Amino acid sequence: MEIGAASSCSKEHQKIYHEWFAFADSGPIPTPPLIPIPLLAAVRDLTRFDPLPCSRADGDGRITGPDAIKFFGMSRLPRADLKQVWAIADSKRLGYLGFGEFVTAMQLVSLAQAGDEITPDSIKRDDLSSLNPPVLEGLDTLLARSKHLVKRVDQAVDGFPQAQGPSTDHWFTSKSSKKIPLTAVTSVIDGLKRLYIEKLKPLEVAYKFNNFVSPLLTNSDFDAKPMVMLLGQYSTGKTTFIKHLLKTSYPGAHIGPEPTTDRFVVVMSGPDERTIPGNTLAVQADMPFSGLTTFGTSFLSKFECSQMPHPLLEHITFVDTPGVLSGEKQRTQRSYEFTGVTSWFAAKCDLILLLFDPHKLDISDEFKRVIGSLRGHDDKIRVVLNKADQIDTQQLMRVYGALMWSLGKVLNTPEVSRVYIGSFNDKPVKESAVGPIGKELFEKEQDDLLSDLKDIPKKACDRRINEFVKRARAAKIHAYIIGHLKNQMPTMMGKAKAQQRLIDNLEDEFAKVQREHHLPAGDFPYVDHFRDVLGGYSIDKFEKVKPKMIQAVDDMLGYDIPELLKNFRNPYE
Repeated sequence: MEIGAASSCSKEHQKIYHEWFAFADSGPIPTPPLIPIPLLAAVRDLTRFDPLPCSRADGDGRITGPDAIKFFGMSRLPRADLKQVWAIADSKRLGYLGFGEFVTAMQLVSLAQAGDEITPDSIKRDDLSSLNPPVLEGLDTLLARSKHLVKRVDQAVDGFPQAQGPSTDHWFTSKSSKKIPLTAVTSVIDGLKRLYIEKLKPLEVAYKFNNFVSPLLTNSDFDAKPMVMLLGQYSTGKTTFIKHLLKTSYPGAHIGPEPTTDRFVVVMSGPDERTIPGNTLAVQADMPFSGLTTFGTSFLSKFECSQMPHPLLEHITFVDTPGVLSGEKQRTQRSYEFTGVTSWFAAKCDLILLLFDPHKLDISDEFKRVIGSLRGHDDKIRVVLNKADQIDTQQLMRVYGALMWSLGKVLNTPEVSRVYIGSFNDKPVKESAVGPIGKELFEKEQDDLLSDLKDIPKKACDRRINEFVKRARAAKIHAYIIGHLKNQMPTMMGKAKAQQRLIDNLEDEFAKVQREHHLPAGDFPYVDHFRDVLGGYSIDKFEKVKPKMIQAVDDMLGYDIPELLKNFRNPYE
């Protein structure tokens, strides 16, 4: 499965684009006297929109909206064409162009100058790599006046260098009270990091949100690639599904009729083929798995990372999981909290695939608990009826109905779940069993699912914003709950009895907080889990609600995030 079209060009064109990219990324573009007067007026008109004039970090490997407007303006293309060029090049909506996206933009500009219509399918053209660079009036003069830039492009590189943005690791190691300059923010993700450290993290730390709900976020949590988690009973084809997408095996993959995957395996991009043990993975600062240390060594010994170079893995990371237990196997207790781990991954993942086998439609007690742990992430869930070519058309109709009935009992939603039907492996569909109509159905279903997967990288930034907002609201409700419980505690005597009474009647206390602050009941945490964690704390030791912290989060949700999205939207809108 390919995601998008990788921009490519000759080494000669690559060197030209590298020089142009370095120039566009070097800061404000001076106005050369040799540019025609009509073009000067057009550039001046375009550069009136400067949403974040202080956000540019020169030479940071990112071309933001203001830089692009001035540079692309030299193409003399209509604003509508440039709007479409930016929208296609910045398909992930990060608010900036790296070198690869810049090359794509330049190739689209060439097409537009040749009179071709610019559409999302334009980047799939076979002749894209052979196009000559676009004509940018006045650029040669500007480059001649900036000869120092030549030093930055004096080497020819095979392939496309991945421009690295400014490092933000030190933001998370410095004191949370330290202000991060606005000039350091050159993307939507950087803006979220800044807001988290300055406004949301202080609230989480003050009321121990990380111990009740989710560990504190790190730099790698924001920068991680989109993740897809596969869940299901053993031998429903989870590992085979990943191999089918990659069109090859990956280190540590085992397939068989018996339960072969006995651990959580993260399949991600890497320079070479290797496996990394879970304990090592959890302490690597550049990996988003440090939060898994809370599940202990017993889990980390059942967790590993499988790395390999693959174009698909440059965009998506897959999480293969152990088969959910059923029947007599459920009596064997795991050495770690399985549903807790799946809940942790569900919060991080962009898509969750529930795989079913036509011969294993029963939803065991453990599988029911696993699906319950996905609460709050219903929009990420997709159901896959795999190995559907093992039964004939009449049986498939009955199996589909039985699956929908079973899911209706555990998902607890009035909406009908989307179910993809197919046989996701490298073997041809058994047309003798399903017939020509069934084969056509499987092909359409597979195309729909692959289309869903291809959209994940494009929606990754939107998903990150969505999860950030959900986290902020959860942290705010958590602070209200803790503050309310704190206020119910006596000042002198009987603290132990008061705490036990509050813990025993936690449902009623939640209802009081909901009524007092007009909060939606669906946003409150699980009572049982909250009660278990709260039992290990002395409520009297918590801080009272600080209105300034709550107001800071409200301002972030109501003003800062909308302003951030406005600043890094398509600069031609």
